[in-house]
Amino acid sequence: MRSRIFGAADRAVPVIGQGTWHLDQADRATAVATLRAGLDAGMTHIDTAEMYGEAEPVVGEAIAGRRAEVFLVSKVVPGNASRTGVVAACERSLKRLGTDHLDAYLLHWPGRYPLEDTIAGFDALKRSGKILSWGVSNFDVADLDEALAIAGPGQIACNQVLYHLQERAIEHAVLPWCRRNGVALVGYSPFGSGDFPEAASAGGRVLARLAEAHGTTPRGIAVAFLTRDEDTFTIPKTARPERARENAAAGAITLTAEDRSALDAAFPRGPRPRSLPML
Repeated sequence: MRSRIFGAADRAVPVIGQGTWHLDQADRATAVATLRAGLDAGMTHIDTAEMYGEAEPVVGEAIAGRRAEVFLVSKVVPGNASRTGVVAACERSLKRLGTDHLDAYLLHWPGRYPLEDTIAGFDALKRSGKILSWGVSNFDVADLDEALAIAGPGQIACNQVLYHLQERAIEHAVLPWCRRNGVALVGYSPFGSGDFPEAASAGGRVLARLAEAHGTTPRGIAVAFLTRDEDTFTIPKTARPERARENAAAGAITLTAEDRSALDAAFPRGPRPRSLPML
């Protein structure tokens, strides 16, 4: 598994982590076993959020006795992101996760509270040792500019955004911004939302050909493509241990220039949208 520095967190983190959105809808024992299989395979970055239902308690059970090896991330919803609200929300997440600190804590998307207040809450949490770094999610360039102006350089650990083969909007401006400012970019939903390219489609045939060449699966090729840049990470979610191991194996795949060109042609990034996609 390849690792790279996670922005201002200044930690080496595996390029492929584990997402947990909707994980609470799976059988709990299987979900816990899946997260542990991912940890065993090197996917020690686990991402969750207070809005993910019972996902935080599931994660807490999975990492019990293994907390030291995990880069643990959770997120606060904008409605709880006031100066004091973000502190209270973090404390609730810590209790559900069964830990005394988060490695990174993110604002889930821009909301109604002034960003100055949210960042002040993050700073208070850092001073108390309850979080080691903070970041944002679903921030477009204007939002990132505002956060940088408030916090100053070297403070934003990451921006977590929608990123998969058929949704590459972040490559227009968000990814370059993150690269310029030393902010890690974490892509969520790397297989889309139930619309991964079908085997019979033109893109599916390209994925199948490259998968055969690299001894992996089409999803493995997708993950390798999404983590091809030195600033990018991805957090696929699964509730199947065998799929977790498959996701982790993609961390060792190195695509050639020809492979990348073929995928670029099969899945063009398209024009820059007016607003950053979230679903």
